[in-house]
Formats: sequence, structure tokens, C-alpha cells
Amino acid sequence: MNSQLLSLAIWVPILGALPVFWIGSERRALVRWLSLLVAVAGFLVTIPLYTGFDVSQAGMQFVEKTPWITRFNVQYFLGVDGISMPFILLNSLITIFVVLAGWEVIEEKQAQYMGAFLVMSGLMNGIFSALDGILFYVFFEASLIPMYIIIGVWGGPNRVYAAIKFFLYTLLGSLLMLVALIWLFLEAGGSFSILDWHKMHIGMAPQILIFIAFLVSFAVKVPMWPVHTWLPDAHVEAPTGGSVVLAAIALKLGAYGFVRFSLPIVPDASHHLAPMMIALSLIAVVYIGFVALVQTDMKKLIAYSSISHMGFVTLGFFIFNAIGVEGALVQMISHGFISAAMFLCVGVMYDRMHSRQIADYGGVVHTMPKFAALFVFFAMSNSGLPATSGFVGEFMVILGAIKANFWMGFAAATTLILGAAYTLWMIKRVVFGPVGNSHVAELTDINGREFLVLGLLAVCVLAMGLYPFPFTEVMHASVDNLLKHVAASKL
Repeated sequence: MNSQLLSLAIWVPILGALPVFWIGSERRALVRWLSLLVAVAGFLVTIPLYTGFDVSQAGMQFVEKTPWITRFNVQYFLGVDGISMPFILLNSLITIFVVLAGWEVIEEKQAQYMGAFLVMSGLMNGIFSALDGILFYVFFEASLIPMYIIIGVWGGPNRVYAAIKFFLYTLLGSLLMLVALIWLFLEAGGSFSILDWHKMHIGMAPQILIFIAFLVSFAVKVPMWPVHTWLPDAHVEAPTGGSVVLAAIALKLGAYGFVRFSLPIVPDASHHLAPMMIALSLIAVVYIGFVALVQTDMKKLIAYSSISHMGFVTLGFFIFNAIGVEGALVQMISHGFISAAMFLCVGVMYDRMHSRQIADYGGVVHTMPKFAALFVFFAMSNSGLPATSGFVGEFMVILGAIKANFWMGFAAATTLILGAAYTLWMIKRVVFGPVGNSHVAELTDINGREFLVLGLLAVCVLAMGLYPFPFTEVMHASVDNLLKHVAASKL
């Protein structure tokens, strides 16, 4: 299927950011409405990717292929399958929410703020649709720049430290990936096509080296334990919109890298090193859950919660059964909705009280009842409440893990207890009880814009929890094809 839909998904937000930059921050109303228009347009052009998607086909669809750097056979090669397509829609939808979230909050350099998110949205779509190794790498690295600027310019008091730490961690990991891409290019006879790399037969020793090179890059992005320490700092210092995109989309890039690169290109090494990956995933699920329990900052607690939930994703990928892999993908989408909502909720309170400390709140339900209802709903979803999206992915991964090994599934299931413990304990101290102090007593409930953003996210979380079939249907063929490929290549 040939079309320009993927190019539109990439370039509409990027090119749409140019007039936003050009207008400048003096005309704030025009900047806001133009940014929203570009974000909505960026989402609308992705909808045909879903409506026109053939769920029975396992291969790439909406393919675009044009020579780019002919000397090295680098191509502008785009395409999506049932694994990558949902994340383009998720990314484009979250961008709308981020623009709305920064509507009144960002007072300094608003045009640059909105434009940075629009550029990042296009770059993220490029990552999810790139089928050329160098094109993927360019988008992968370029996406660091707007996030670095967002944290460094609009972040908290320690924003420079957090931005540099974020940049160095992710950049250094990616350099090893570049070495692996060049080795694969030479081994494939001068092809940077990721699909060509999937067909290669590589010996076990080089496979393990390539797997480790990819692991270093993607594990930092997920982030997996023990290379997770940059994430809490980045989240705490980032503005609300930065935290939303970081949790909802940026963390998914590393997990996506495992299913697009590690599993299909080096399947034997993936099987060989699966016990290590499972162990690291379970440490993230259990240990980081306990770390989240002792946090006093709401943003830091949700950041550690994200690391724990993403441990489910990597666990699902490396148990090599369909329900586990599909559960991991569903968990990625669900986490995109829930983490975005949780950070937006913290942002709503921070905008009013300029504090993220749990101890500074108490009894918020008395002064912000509409907000409290939504916050509690998202907290329940984060805890894995049945009928919410947070339950579906985790339940599928636990089923897949039990199918592989009962004790592995049992260890993974502990997150349902830990997740409820740290999330609901935070809710108890922040939302319920008597009014904590005079500042809480003066809080005003959410306005129409805030209610719209949180309400739409609540609809997404509930709809996915009650009826996940539209999400899982598009994945089936691609996941089955991936697992057949990985099994067939097993030594």
C-alpha cells in the first residue's frame, strides 16, 4: 500500500512548528491556537493509518521509499506494521493534550515551548515508522534535542543538571547502537534496510555483541534497572508537558527498539540472554516498586512507578509467547494514557500551590471535588483496577509469564500489590482526610480546559479497559509473524 500518510504524520507537526516559532511569544493567543491547530492536524493525518490498516497482513503497510544518501545506500524508507502503527496515533494524540496543558501555564517563551513539542511529535513519529537504520538513528537522536531544551529552559531549579544527565545517558548509549548499525550494514552487503537485516543469518558470538550494543541504547531509554537514575531527575525538573511526553512516548522508544531490532535481527542472542532480561525486568517490577513507596515527591513517585510498569513491558517481550508480547504492547499504550494523566494531575496541583510534596497537601477532595474524582480514577488505573486499561496489559503479561514459568508470573504479579500500595497511599495523603492547611483550603477546582484534557484521557483509559479488542486486533498478525521468525531462527 503506497501513500504519503507517514510523511504527513512526520512533517505536518515539524513544518507546522515553523510559523509558531516565527510568530514569537508576543502574540500569545495566536501562538496557542495555531499550535493547537497544528497538533490536531498532526493527529487527523494519522487516523487513516488505523482505518486503512489491513489487520490480516503481518508485513509493512503504507510503505514509502526514496533514495536519500545514494553513496551509502541510505534511503528515506518508511512503513508501519501492527506493532508500530498504534504508537504513532498515541504520540499524535498526546501532543494535543500537551499543547492544551501548557495553554495558560507557560508564560515565558511560549512559542518556543509549543514549537519544541510539535517538532518532537514529528520526530517521534519518524522513529516509529523508519525502516532504514540510519534514518531511524537520525530521528532517534534528533528527538533528544527538543526534550533537552524543554527540560533545560522551562524546568525546575535543577533543570540544567537534569537536562545534561538525560542527554548524556541517552546519547552515550546510542553511540554503541551506531557501531552495531554500521556492522550490520557491512555484513548485509551495503544495505541499511532494517527488513534486510531481519533476514540475515549471523553467528552466535557477533549476535551477542550486537544484542549488548542495542541493549545499552534501548535499556537507557526504557529505562531498565540499573540505568534508570536519569528518569526521576528528568521528571522532577521537567515542566508538566515535558513529563507527559517523556513518560507517555519517550520511554516507549527503547521498548520499541527491542521488538524492531533486538528480537528479529539477533533472535538467537535474544533467546540466549532472555534469562538476564527477565531478571532485570523483575528487579524493575519489584525493587523499584519498593523505591516508589518511600518517595515524598509526587512526580518522583510517578516516575518510579513508570520504571516499574515498563519492567512489565520488557518481561513480556522476552518470554516469547503471543499473549506476553501483545500484553507488553498493550501495557505500553495503556501506560501512555495513564502516566500522561497522572503527571497532568500533579501539574494541575502544582500550578495552584507550587509544590509537589505529598506532605503539603491533604483533603484536596473538599476543595477540588471534580479533580479529585479524576485523580482517584487514574490512580486506580495505575494500580491495575479491572475495567481500566492498566489491568489489561499487566494481566496479559502475567498470564504469559505463568505460561512460561509459574514463579516468574508470581513475581511479576507482586506489582499489583506494590502498585496499589504506593499509588493509593499517595492518594490517601493528598486527596482524602481533613483539609491539610490554609493553602489547600483556598484551592479552586479544575476549569473547563483542564477538565476536557483529563476527561478525554479518562475516556481513553476506560474504553481500553472495557474493550481492548481494537488495540489487540491490529497487533495479532505482526506479533505472530515476529514470534515465528524468532522461533525459526533459534539455534
